[in-house]
This record gives sequence, C-alpha cells and structure tokens, in this order.
Amino acid sequence: MKKLFLLTLMILCNVFAFSQRKMTCCYQSATQKFAMLASDKNFIKSHPNPRVYHFQSSIGKALTYKTSDGKEANAFEFKAKNPTNNWLIVVHEYWGLNDFVKHESEKIYNDLGNVNIIDLDLYDGKVAATGEEAGKYMQALSDARARAIINGAIAYVGPKAHIATIGWCMGGGWSLQASLLAGKQDVACVMYYGMPEQDLTKLKALNGDVLGNFANKDGWINPKVVAKFADDMKAAGKKLYLHQYDAGHGFANPSNPIYNSEATRDAYANTIAFLKPRLK
Repeated sequence: MKKLFLLTLMILCNVFAFSQRKMTCCYQSATQKFAMLASDKNFIKSHPNPRVYHFQSSIGKALTYKTSDGKEANAFEFKAKNPTNNWLIVVHEYWGLNDFVKHESEKIYNDLGNVNIIDLDLYDGKVAATGEEAGKYMQALSDARARAIINGAIAYVGPKAHIATIGWCMGGGWSLQASLLAGKQDVACVMYYGMPEQDLTKLKALNGDVLGNFANKDGWINPKVVAKFADDMKAAGKKLYLHQYDAGHGFANPSNPIYNSEATRDAYANTIAFLKPRLK
C-alpha cells in the first residue's frame, strides 16, 4: 500500500512539473522567445561573424548608473549641445554595445539635432565577435536584468524626459519593451527586425507611435510575424508605421556580410523623418 502511495505521489509530481513547464512555454514573453532563437543553429548561421568595424567617437562618453537590482550598468552617452528634455534610448543588437552601435548613434545625434542619446549595454561590458559568443550572451541575459538596466536609464534621464527608443535585432524587441517601460514619457519607438510584443494588453499601454523596419527574407521575424504585429497594433488602437524590405535579418549593419545599402538608406531616412517631429 505504501509503495502504491509513493508511486501515485511521484506520478502526480511529474504531471504537475510537466504542466508547469508547459505553462512557462506557452506564456513566454516576446524577449524570451527571441532569446530562445540563440539555441537554433540556423539562427546563429544567419548571423555571419561581423567584419572588423572600428569607430572612435570624439563627442560621446562612457558612463555608469545605478540599477534597481543593486548593481551598476554601463552606457555610452551623447549629450545635447543645449539643455533639452529630449532623449533617445538606443538598444544594441545581438552582438552587444559595439562600435557600429556607437557610430550609428552619433550619426542619428547629428541628424536629429538637439537631442540626448544614451546607448544601453544589456550585456554588462561583453561584446561578441562570433555568433556562438553572441548566442551565449543573449541567452544569459535575463528579463529581470535587462529591465533593471532599462529602468535605470529611465531614472537617469529623469521624470521630465521625453523618451524615444530605437534598437536592432534583439535590441529591436527591447526597444519596444523600453517604450512600454517608459510609460507616459514614451514619445516614439523604432524597431529594426526585432521581436514584436504579442500581448494586446501591453500594446494598449503604449504611449507613442511605433515605426518598424523589417526584412522580408528574415527567417524568424518573417512577414507572417510582422503581419500579426500590424493586426495586433490595430486591435490595440495604436499607430504602426511599417516598412518592409527585400533583405535579410541584420541588413542595416555595415559590418554584416549581408548588409543591404539601399534598404539601409531608406530605413534610416524613414527613421529620422519619424523621430524628428516627436523629439522637437
């Protein structure tokens, strides 16, 4: 009788554990879903090792700020020439906060005019040189740590800041999450081939409009995923400016062997045109 009881107990425990794993799987956040792609060999292969890309900014400076988890975060900041409450939060792609991101931020800084820019470092100082390294860093990034870093940046820019966000790849998804975390301070979000949020309740809370630059040859954030995002944004009563290109995932990074200059120029022009009136 005792053995039967123990056997029944073990079966019930296994069923409960399975149901818990199933629930975790079914209710993964958008960022967790994207992080899981790092275990997909085809996803890693779709990110060829970046070419050598060097950039040294003469106007940007490294900084650190405190985060709510009791740690510190790294960032790279471009301060506006004249005092302004307009801020652009930049979230790096799969590779980390590298020279491409800093160069792109300086270019945006010059083209937008009087705006502050802060480049976040979700990898806490680590920068990947290979797809395998990037995959490990992306999988190791917890939602809790990423949100602590983003919330720390929002606290750093202050309660009066008008916040826009932009990001590529992994950072494209986190750009949208950063806009959600900014609440009423959010004025705009730009996503380059990032994982969309699929929770309508969260999308309804967006304060600003979203511009999405997506790649039709993307094997993961594909046209079907993008179409659902467009439908979800419409259902949430939010504005999505959608641009889709005949290019692959990562097309806007010049250190990427699949870099598409024509798509990049158009996406960048649309990005600047979108951000300028929202960061007056």
